[in-house]
Amino acid sequence: MLFAIFFGAGNLIFPLSLGQAAGDQLVPAILGFLLTGVGLPLLGVIAIGMSKNEDVQTISAKVHPVFGLIFPIIIYLTLGPLFAVPRTGTVSYEIGVAPLLPEFLRTTPWGALLYSAIYFGVTYMLSLNPGKVVDRIGKILTPVLMVILFALLVASIANPIGTIQGPLAAYEIAPFFKGFQEGYLTMDTIGSFIFGLIVINAIRAKGVDEPKSIAKVCITAGLIAATGLALVYVGLGYTGATSVSALGHVENGGIIISQVSHLQFGIFGNLILGIAIIFACLTTSVGLIVACAAYFNQIRPSISYKTYVLVLTIVSALISNVGLTQIISFSVPVLVAIYPIVIVLIVLSLMGAIVGKRNSIYTWSVLFTGVVSLVDGINAAGIELEISKVFAEYLPLFSLGMGWLVPAIVGGLIGYLFSLRTSKVVLASE
Repeated sequence: MLFAIFFGAGNLIFPLSLGQAAGDQLVPAILGFLLTGVGLPLLGVIAIGMSKNEDVQTISAKVHPVFGLIFPIIIYLTLGPLFAVPRTGTVSYEIGVAPLLPEFLRTTPWGALLYSAIYFGVTYMLSLNPGKVVDRIGKILTPVLMVILFALLVASIANPIGTIQGPLAAYEIAPFFKGFQEGYLTMDTIGSFIFGLIVINAIRAKGVDEPKSIAKVCITAGLIAATGLALVYVGLGYTGATSVSALGHVENGGIIISQVSHLQFGIFGNLILGIAIIFACLTTSVGLIVACAAYFNQIRPSISYKTYVLVLTIVSALISNVGLTQIISFSVPVLVAIYPIVIVLIVLSLMGAIVGKRNSIYTWSVLFTGVVSLVDGINAAGIELEISKVFAEYLPLFSLGMGWLVPAIVGGLIGYLFSLRTSKVVLASE
């Protein structure tokens, strides 16, 4: 279950692109990617398991009540109609449909437009009453997709279509940190906050109730899932790295896997892979739309669940038509801005026994982290602020995209000192 939650069909594309770009720097780059693409999501689930049913809203509220309202909305919009759901449509189209279309449809917007109308129409209908249909499709299609992917990876490793080349400029200096940031694109660490309670409830359904026992089961299952995810990501990274000499550097991982599949297995390979990915993306799309609609209906019940489903689906369909490469480009600044905050919240949740009710630690740590990560996000959008030059000169690791790390620690220490002062004031008043 953990493996299926954290490995959506969209996750196929990022290790492939990383492999192409990293070239002979694949090892440090993929290690960084595994840290954010595998390790942190599993820590997120464990953090939810250890935090006594707390979700993203209650954890965020420890920073500030207003933050506890706004940040979860940003999370749900990111995982829903702005990026993750549209991405399921574009990934399934570019991998499963585009290679099989006539040229006049594949090279014009009409093919993508027609497909998105059908794909999101089905998403809308299933989201209104998901029932067991989506569950059953997922249980059947996830193993099928993994079998196909396993065959593709074995073929690519045993008989690579090309040789590993040198890295692109972005991976020449600090490939580990670049890979670390590329792991943001999976959005799985953010998703761990949303789906963590689902995993915890599944564990409880097996008769496990004690928080320590739940955490232990999460860790055990997590290690198994992490091993599987790591093997798949490493295999995909190697496939991408060995594809450059044959394919050249292409726009996105969807094109890479489609072309590699065709070269290894012909049109039949494209067909089988395409069918599996379409349905796998569809189940992810429905799951995310249902989760987002339910959340927004909970905070604003005056608008019906069905209305939320309709609006979220239409927005997702419209955004999906800008194309996979553009969606990834648009998502990078947002993810660069919010991912460090999510990481800090996970770490502080895991340190619950130490942090306790000292919410000022959450406040100051997230505040300092947010200032730097927001500047990073603006930089990623191609807008250079004057303060960026100051950060680059005085802030450790800023040039590597990790400038938020030291401020997060300093903020936590300041928050701790404030908590001591508050405790003394309370004791004095008593």
